[in-house]
Amino acid sequence: MSKIINLGILGAGNIAGTMAVAVGKMDSARLYAVGSRDLKKAGQFAEKYGVLNSYGSYEELVRDEDIDLIYVATPHSEHYEHVRLCLENGKAVLCEKAFTANLAQAEELVALARKKNILLAEAIWTRYMPMRDTVREVLDSGVIGEPTMLTANLGYVISHVPRVKEPALAGGALLDLGVYVLNFAAMMFGTAVAKITSDCVFTDTGVDEQNGIILTFKDGKTAVLNSSIIGSSDRQGIIYGTQGYLVVENIVNYESLSVYGREQQLTDRYERPGQITGYEYEVEACIRALAAGRIECEEMPHDEILRIMHMMDEIRKQWGLKYPFEV
Repeated sequence: MSKIINLGILGAGNIAGTMAVAVGKMDSARLYAVGSRDLKKAGQFAEKYGVLNSYGSYEELVRDEDIDLIYVATPHSEHYEHVRLCLENGKAVLCEKAFTANLAQAEELVALARKKNILLAEAIWTRYMPMRDTVREVLDSGVIGEPTMLTANLGYVISHVPRVKEPALAGGALLDLGVYVLNFAAMMFGTAVAKITSDCVFTDTGVDEQNGIILTFKDGKTAVLNSSIIGSSDRQGIIYGTQGYLVVENIVNYESLSVYGREQQLTDRYERPGQITGYEYEVEACIRALAAGRIECEEMPHDEILRIMHMMDEIRKQWGLKYPFEV
């Protein structure tokens, strides 16, 4: 697919705006349409970001035959319904993280995409960034010796945001922020998790306001992960080894990578390359996949989407947390 792709955006909230800014400055994609349940809101979004078409329903959006890819930017609880709507209408999908509310929903959508031979990707942007490869290359170089443990944390004071505390919208720290620390651990230490141990503190509405997760890997490595919607954290990811350690600043949009030796001396540093918003990388990955006729992105394949969802299901099971639509 050498032509400029037409992107449709399903949902007109803040995160959709960040995507619109990125695509608006890309040469390989066009802001073709936006859909909202409120036509006025869709129109205002289109005017603000320079989107060519606006629709007052998601059904109208997915029926537009000129759209090549739809970015789903609605709350977690709505992803299953909206991704299914796109797939059933033959539209390739890039769905915002967390992919769905639970594993069962994710499995159904992946099965449908495979049956229809349609691209389905998760917009967990850290999977697509160039700095991901930089961190992996430095880690694999052996500069810190044998990796033994990592820590990662992500916290923002966002408990005042209604969707974050609403159980019916699959709120809580895990699906909103914990998904990042889990993906960081997965990208650095792989898939061979032998044991998951976790606990959380609940909000007054019954979702997790902060949580701690320990992953024990089959080869003996460990990952200690934390996320919170009531505390602001340094957002660092640190990988420890027998000869030193690596510090990643801002695990949600890698700003830099610092390399330290055994005596805590700084030995090297890598800076993030220039970017638009960072969302452009996941769109470019989808464009490459479409051009190659693939139904998944190499950076975040279907099996890995399902594995992360399985882990979050297991973590919530340990807490005894079910969303209302799961009961």
